[in-house]
Parts: sequence; structure tokens; C-alpha cells
Amino acid sequence: MTSTATAPATRSGRGRKTGWLQAYGVYLAVVVLIVFNLLFTANFLSGANFRTQLLQAAPVCIVALGMALVIGTEGVDLSVGAVMALSAAIIPLYLGYGVFLSILMALAAGLLAGLFNGFLVAYIGIQPIVATLALLVGGRGLALVIAEGRLVEVRNPEFLSLGNDDLFGIPISVLVAAVLSVVVGLLVRRTTFGRRLVAIGGNRSASTLAGLPVKPVLMGVYALCGVFAAVAGVLATARLGASDPADTGMLMELSAITAVVVGGTPLTGGRVRVLGTVMGAVLMQLVHATLIKHDLPDSTAQMVQAAIIVVAVYAARERSSR
Repeated sequence: MTSTATAPATRSGRGRKTGWLQAYGVYLAVVVLIVFNLLFTANFLSGANFRTQLLQAAPVCIVALGMALVIGTEGVDLSVGAVMALSAAIIPLYLGYGVFLSILMALAAGLLAGLFNGFLVAYIGIQPIVATLALLVGGRGLALVIAEGRLVEVRNPEFLSLGNDDLFGIPISVLVAAVLSVVVGLLVRRTTFGRRLVAIGGNRSASTLAGLPVKPVLMGVYALCGVFAAVAGVLATARLGASDPADTGMLMELSAITAVVVGGTPLTGGRVRVLGTVMGAVLMQLVHATLIKHDLPDSTAQMVQAAIIVVAVYAARERSSR
């Protein structure tokens, strides 16, 4: 009798722990990594190092914000890295007509890519992982065709300032990431679109029966994800000083999905944690930087990312099974 009574209590206690891990584990992990680097990494406290870490985390954060919206609808977008490459390939084609037009065309490419993904998912009924896999392959191939398979150096000072200059003492790309984080937070919490997004992720069938515009919302979500990926591609190109479709955005989908899931947004949809996603992007950058600074290869960082996402998905599974 006692063992029967204690079993549910044990499962409940374990469920609370995994629930806490999913909701707040990312903040604890960031604190632990910061403390570790303070103790064992030389020059970690320098202003130059903090600036570098923020600059490198900004594109991941921007892409992860778009990915969080997609995952919130119980979807996924594997094409974000290819969309970054596509936007990078388009920029040099229009820089001669002005920086504004080149950025606008790059964002338009991201929008079209997102609408294409959304159309396949919402109206054709293809599973998100399959629909976006098509653009993962085809998008980077198209980018390579546009760039004629080569790296193109960008020398426009006004454009390069987006990736290297500061505004009010903060790197421009970091400011862009911060503004978009606030916008997405307000979108999810304060707008009808955000509430519908979460409802669709929680139960798409019920949302359809309730008369919610499921297909237009899905189109909008994937379109936003595409635009955010294009923004990240623009900033990455400006920071690199060159358009490199072969490398821009490579494995970005892994980093973005990891940041979202570690940040507490479940792959089953129905919830979007914006601040957790931002901290997840910071965590991914800290993990990568810590391993590199301690002379471990980049492949090790990728394996650690894979391990982190397995733990995060396990925590989410345990919580949903309570």
C-alpha cells in the first residue's frame, strides 16, 4: 500500500524537476558557463570579448526567434541556413543601386522563401520537416548559382557598418536582435495573431473547428521565419565583409532549434518562450566559445549541441507526460 502511494508522488516529484529544468534550466546553464569562464578562461571579462560574444550570438538569436514562432505551431523550419545564404548571395547584386535596395531585396527573398514553406505546409499539407527540407537543399543551391559558386567581397562602407559599428555603444546587430526580441515578445503575448499561433500549436484540429484562420496564420509564421533568417544573413554578410553562400548559415538550423528547445519552447507546440529563446542563443554561443577557447575542435561543439537538445527534448517529454 505504501509503495503504491509513493509511486505517484515519486513521478510527480520527478515531473516537477523536469518541468523546472525545461523552464529555467537555460538560465542556470548560462550562469554556470559564465562562472566557469570567469575562473578558467583568460581575458573572459574583457570588453572586447563580451562584444565578440554578443556579435556572434546575434544572428543565432534572430534566427531562433523566427524558429520559435514556427515551433510554437508544432512545426519546424530546416531551411533557415539556406535562406541566410540566399540573402547573402543577393546583396552584392543590388549594392550598386544603394544599401537600402540591396537589403530590401535580401529581405524580399527571405519573405518569398518563407511564404513558399508556409504554402507547402498550410495549403498543400506537406509535413513541415519535409517541406522545409526541400528549400534547405534547393535554397543553398540557388544561392550558389546566383553567386556563381564563389565568395564575393563586399566593400561598401555603409553596408559593412551594419556588422561592425556601434550605436549608443552597442553593436548594431545586437541592437537589431534586441529590438526583434521585444517585437516577437509583444507579438506572442499582446496580439491576436500571437494568441492564434499558440492555439494552433496546442490543438490544430480544435482551432480549425473554432473557426480560427489556421492556414493564413501558418503562412504568416513561416513568412516571418524567412524574413528573420534573411535579416541574420544580411548582418552575417556585413560582419564578414563578403557574400559566401557556401558557408553562410551552415548548420544554423541546428543552433536555432537547440536555442528554442533549450529555452523552454516544446517541440509539440502550444507555447513560445521568447526570453528563454534569447538565453538559449546566448548559451549556444557560450558553449561554442568555451570549447574553442579551451582548444577543442568545432566538431566537439556540434556534438555538445546535439547532446544539449536531446536533454532538452527529454525534459519536455517528461513534463508533457505528467
